[in-house]
Amino acid sequence: MNKSNNVFSKTKTIIQKTFTSLMPVKLKKIKRVFENNEFSILDVGAGNHSATLAKKYFPNCKYYGIDISKNYNNDESDFKRMEIFWEKDLTKLDFTDIPDNFFDVILMTHIIEHLINGELVLDALLKKVKTNGYIYLEYPSKRSTHFPSMKDTLNFYDDLTHVRLYDINVLNRIIKSNGFSILKFGIRRDISNILTMPIRIIYNMIKKRYIPGGVLWDLLGFAEYIWAKKTN
Repeated sequence: MNKSNNVFSKTKTIIQKTFTSLMPVKLKKIKRVFENNEFSILDVGAGNHSATLAKKYFPNCKYYGIDISKNYNNDESDFKRMEIFWEKDLTKLDFTDIPDNFFDVILMTHIIEHLINGELVLDALLKKVKTNGYIYLEYPSKRSTHFPSMKDTLNFYDDLTHVRLYDINVLNRIIKSNGFSILKFGIRRDISNILTMPIRIIYNMIKKRYIPGGVLWDLLGFAEYIWAKKTN
């Protein structure tokens, strides 16, 4: 019995280490560009300990965050890792205190679907990126409205705070009109997430006792993304 428990414990540890070592998709794009160099991030939607996570992979980055509330799964250690945190409602379009042409990269992942005027918010925030800077935008695809419902969201309507779907062609036009070149766009399918899906299923069954919808995102194509560079 003790031997069996020991094997289970070791297996659980291996699974947890494998799962937690996976770099979030939103950080992989900027890793290829900036490596371990110093650069500035404006993270639009800075909850869930995002500053600590960014500093884990990019210890030399300067992290700036925006969110509607500072209390969305953050603590003092997260704020100590930030240069500035702006607590504001994006839909108000009040960004005058955020410098223009300043940031090397903007991350805007799973934020725009919570905004009724996301096109206007995006247009305003793009002005904050310096020349040769980047934006990574990610949001639920229209196809997600046809997926089965799962805990932690697999169908767009699973999340009651989702207010709008967005058209990738419209978003691309807005980004290009602000002097950006579109480098890549389409359905997000991260190969490492797909290949490690069985491990992540086991991990979540051990930790949460259920399979979150997000585990299936890359396999089914839940999200769309745009990766673009400001060229002028």
